[in-house]
Amino acid sequence: MSTPPGRRGPRAGPLTYAALLVFTVVSLFPLVWTAIAASSSNGRLARTPPPFWFGDDLLRNLGVAWTDANLGRALLNTTVVAGTVAAGTVLFSTLAGFAFAKLRFRFRNLLLLLVVGTMTVPPQLSVVPLFMLVAEVSWTDRLQSVILPALVSGFGVFFMRQYLVTALPTELVEAARVDGANGWRVVWHVVFPAARPAMAVLAMLTFVMSWNDFFWPIIALTQANPTVQVALTRLGRGYIPDQSVIMAGALLGTLPLLLVLVVFGRRIVGGIMQGAVKG
Repeated sequence: MSTPPGRRGPRAGPLTYAALLVFTVVSLFPLVWTAIAASSSNGRLARTPPPFWFGDDLLRNLGVAWTDANLGRALLNTTVVAGTVAAGTVLFSTLAGFAFAKLRFRFRNLLLLLVVGTMTVPPQLSVVPLFMLVAEVSWTDRLQSVILPALVSGFGVFFMRQYLVTALPTELVEAARVDGANGWRVVWHVVFPAARPAMAVLAMLTFVMSWNDFFWPIIALTQANPTVQVALTRLGRGYIPDQSVIMAGALLGTLPLLLVLVVFGRRIVGGIMQGAVKG
């Protein structure tokens, strides 16, 4: 409910600001600690108590992590994988979500139930047959082996379907058909504009999950053609792993996600609020 003109909404009190400050500090502490550990030496990290301020070895550790883990290649591969998976998931999930939300066809509810049921299947169960299929088509250690299995997700389809049920009026779709628009024009000019806020949220969630995915890439890829999470495993090898270098690699792998959040975060939040008002 909107605030009447000339009247201010409820103001936040000291307890609200204190709670927000606590939540902010707790949320930022892991990132700050990663940066502190990345700027320290292995001996400094082994002290008791551990350091709580930045050291002088940040550039050295970043250079070692960049070289030893082949992070340049890994960052490029991960950007390609995460970007392609996010774009494909948003496209296919929006199309399927629109079909389940607004189209009438036989066995619609049964098919939707099957799609939702895929979310209950542990990913570990599909690893062996998926790897056998990848090996059969000679895609081992290739990026398509990581991209194609993730292009559609049951969560994405269900998420878009739930959003379009309320955000896209059925009358708007029918009006477009009366005006002579075919299926693809309805999708392009009606469905995509209405679903834009949810598409932005799904793209962000999928990009982050794909960027941080470790389980399947470590099986399908090698250190010769790694993603970031696969490349970071190289830093943990050795009799005594250098924790500061591992943290430096983790920091390098996290910075692109922070950059995406800084650049697109406000637009995504604005899209969510816009979609909430329209809904």
